[in-house]
Amino acid sequence: MSQPQVAIEESAARPLTTLSEDEQMFRDSVREFAEGEIRKRVEEMDEQGRLDPALTKQCFELGLMGIETPEEYNGAGGTFFQAILAVEELSRVDASLGVFVDVQNTLVNNALIRWGNPDQKKKYLTQLATEKVGAYALSEAGSGSDAFALQTRAVDRGDHFVLNGRKLWITNGKEAEIFVLFANANPEAGYRGITAFIVEKNFEGFTVGKKENKLGIRASSTTELILEDCKVPKENVLGEVGKGYKTSIETLNEGRIGIGAQMIGIARGALESAIAYTTERKQFGKSINEFQGLQFQLAEMATDLEAARLMVYNAARMKDAKQNFVKEAAMAKLYSSRAAERITSKAIEMYGGYGYVKDYPVEKFWRDSKIGAIYEGTSNMQLQTIAKLIIKN
Repeated sequence: MSQPQVAIEESAARPLTTLSEDEQMFRDSVREFAEGEIRKRVEEMDEQGRLDPALTKQCFELGLMGIETPEEYNGAGGTFFQAILAVEELSRVDASLGVFVDVQNTLVNNALIRWGNPDQKKKYLTQLATEKVGAYALSEAGSGSDAFALQTRAVDRGDHFVLNGRKLWITNGKEAEIFVLFANANPEAGYRGITAFIVEKNFEGFTVGKKENKLGIRASSTTELILEDCKVPKENVLGEVGKGYKTSIETLNEGRIGIGAQMIGIARGALESAIAYTTERKQFGKSINEFQGLQFQLAEMATDLEAARLMVYNAARMKDAKQNFVKEAAMAKLYSSRAAERITSKAIEMYGGYGYVKDYPVEKFWRDSKIGAIYEGTSNMQLQTIAKLIIKN
């Protein structure tokens, strides 16, 4: 009987959630930033629906925008697992900043690291590591779960392509200056015409459109992109013409682990808040978490979180170990998003009426958790992926 595929490091006995000294130091530095600089700004950013520019600047200064980017491109030269740790720690305090860093690392940088040519890496990875925000533009109004139904077109004009179409639900759309954007250069070939392009915000014919007013992760910008005869130099094709479908699928597989990290960060924040509040809150002469009924609920929440963390960490370590992690990434995203919803909802109930008002943090954790079942592949799409892979094997 074949054994379950698990990422094995140098020490086979080392638990997945045990960190190396370097990983521990890195996590602690991100946590210090989150507690010292982000927490005091969370409420205001959520109300205003925008990230504080001072924080986004600090993300660059701390090396959080190029964690896996090689040092030769001014990146930190770290691991994918470190990027996951960063997203988790940031999301524990604010999921909006968590996904801001997540998209930069797990989608944009990863796509360029894997498919960029030497000139593209030197030009764009260096900028993304030091000063410029990136965004990943695949979705359209009629192209969500059916990503290959995209209608944005790219026409070859010799030394450049002309792109026309609209993109929707683009995370980091407002802040981004560099976009990994997908268009079909040969519609007759179906999905085999899809091509990835590196599009700069200042390219002729490119406009950032409406910013969405969202339920959760409100400080994270989600925008429309409009391309009207947008001229993209031929040297800005990422990978090969007609191979963009491969770029999109494989990059999103990695991005799903990042969303899993965001979800366990949200869940951790909610659980920690619930434990603190139920210790402080007194009813019938004692702390409410002295009642067995509530203790059992906290135990269920903690168990749910630990299971989700194990799945996310395992998928991340498998990715770093260059193992096939597609099934594990889908499972991690599916389970962690569901766990985050359950844990944050239960936290609200533990706060009682206070949990339903914005003076306390748990209602925001719940609002932020809902997106996990939707973006970078809905829960139904994760189930479909998992089912295909377990049946195939």
